[in-house]
Amino acid sequence: YPILFGLALDIMPVQASAVPCEHVFSSSKETDSDKRSRLSPALMEVLQVLKSFYRNKRLSF
Repeated sequence: YPILFGLALDIMPVQASAVPCEHVFSSSKETDSDKRSRLSPALMEVLQVLKSFYRNKRLSF
């Protein structure tokens, strides 16, 4: 089921890592600044996933 597997990876991105929680929260603090306080929770989540993908070299421009 390669198509279903691909869809699952796109829809349900789960980051498996041993990074401590403090690192994750400090990363979100960089995004959720006073200037960006109007971001919706969904957009905040998307930004965090994109930042994670970029840092882990799974996303490049």
